[in-house]
Amino acid sequence: MDRRGFFKLLGIVGSIPLLGKFAHSAPPKLGFKDLKKESQINVVYHADFGDPQRFTTMLRNIRNHLSVYDNDPTKIKIVIVAHGPGVKFFMKDLTGSPWEKENLDPKIGEDLRDLNLYGVDPLICEITLTRLKLDPNKLYDFCKIVPSGVGAVGELQAKGYAYIKVQ
Repeated sequence: MDRRGFFKLLGIVGSIPLLGKFAHSAPPKLGFKDLKKESQINVVYHADFGDPQRFTTMLRNIRNHLSVYDNDPTKIKIVIVAHGPGVKFFMKDLTGSPWEKENLDPKIGEDLRDLNLYGVDPLICEITLTRLKLDPNKLYDFCKIVPSGVGAVGELQAKGYAYIKVQ
């Protein structure tokens, strides 16, 4: 092996742990200043509950909401703010959490991923993650972390987002 080949191999081998680190890194953190009105119609769905049936109803409402705007993320921006027990629906793995004995339908994660393809952004409360000692690496990769769930709801409303909570 020549010198060039050696350094090329060294670069590839040296980057493997680095690639692994990025592949499993926590979702990005946003500040309240990062929350902006993105469309003519902007909506925040509030998920602070742990009932799977209620959450599934909320996801169906979001799909219906998108459909009346032709599923066009340039016509409507929807975010879901989750805190408290609502965070569990955005976790790939519940081990080590207060909900580890629950069996959530894996379709929930698939539905969330599909909605994210249409521009629906889940915003997850950092206070909940810290208070419950939840590993942010266990969140779906399309989630974003905000300093406070209730704070984010207030910020979004102040910036023109309509508030919806499924009962």
